[in-house]
Amino acid sequence: MNKVIEIENLSAGYDHKKVLRDVCLTVYENDFLGIIGPNGGGKTTLIKVILGLLKPLEGEIHFFREGKPVEEIMMGYLPQYNAIDKKFPISVYDVILSGLSRKKSMFKPFSSEHHDRVGEIIKRMGLQGKEKKAIGQLSGGQIQRALLGRAIVSNPEVVILDEPNTYIDQRFESRLYEILSEINKERAIILVSHDIGTVVSNVKTIACVNETLDYHPGAEVTAEWLEEKFECPIELLGHGELPHRIIKKHQHV
Repeated sequence: MNKVIEIENLSAGYDHKKVLRDVCLTVYENDFLGIIGPNGGGKTTLIKVILGLLKPLEGEIHFFREGKPVEEIMMGYLPQYNAIDKKFPISVYDVILSGLSRKKSMFKPFSSEHHDRVGEIIKRMGLQGKEKKAIGQLSGGQIQRALLGRAIVSNPEVVILDEPNTYIDQRFESRLYEILSEINKERAIILVSHDIGTVVSNVKTIACVNETLDYHPGAEVTAEWLEEKFECPIELLGHGELPHRIIKKHQHV
């Protein structure tokens, strides 16, 4: 299978203080990679580097299309919930349309093909009838679907989701992963989450980020592996379609 992203010996941080060190990771076409790890372990920092929002202190990141090196690839991004200004006066339609901004010249209007594409995504996300609603008038699940629509409207090669479960209640969670499973047939997905149980139940591969990165091919991980990477005791429980995670009682040093 062709790779789309390759990270080699990456170190990254802020004000020359390293948050990540010696990270190596390869993401393949149609991969569904779950990135887990403790708070402050560097998950968001890694995503910023992949998106080009943060320059590495050391190491390199390479991109590929159909197995050949390229300068960049198209990536769609669904940010954390607290990064969204729900008071900003923008409609669902314009939120999704904004995902096509890089597909046109700055001073040219969106084409009829662009608008047709937005219509397709609105239907796919189940947002018919909500096109003119302001983003702040939507429920958490509807906001998530609008932003997910924005992330995929440009047909990116990789979709990155940062803590998507914080948007929604458990009733919509299974529907989210049904949508992601369909998207994953077309492109790679990188999912960042603190919700270990849900991640390991839905992704294909796992990376645990805790200053360094440990890659696990396949999603069948043990509590012992997680305890070692998180550096605290963890139990995994699953029931029905809504797995949960419980961290055992412990003391941080």
